[in-house]
Amino acid sequence: MKKASLLLTIFLSFFFCHTVKAQANDAYYSGKWTMTIFGTPYGDVKMGFVIEQKEGKYMGIVQDSTGVEISKISNVAVADKSITVSYTAMGYDLMLQLEPVDADNVKGMLNTMFDTKGLRIKESKL
Repeated sequence: MKKASLLLTIFLSFFFCHTVKAQANDAYYSGKWTMTIFGTPYGDVKMGFVIEQKEGKYMGIVQDSTGVEISKISNVAVADKSITVSYTAMGYDLMLQLEPVDADNVKGMLNTMFDTKGLRIKESKL
């Protein structure tokens, strides 16, 4: 009997952990991010992304390293744990695919060619 209750407890723990993570994923990508795109023809490029979720739909802007808007995000596709952000910059249609590393870091690829790492920008509350 002790084995059965132990197995049931373990099973319920796995189920509970899975559902908690799935619910937290809905707004994971919302916020301000700084991205470093490695190995581009222009060298390693730092960019900012501001991603918002309104009425269940993602939208946002792309910024240069000084915070000046480069482009609006034209499309956001959300998969199981990943997100694909589409935008236009310097006459090119670009797709940035990201997946979470931990609570404040992402990794991915720009146009499936350039490695990308991102860090969430946490704003201080005064």
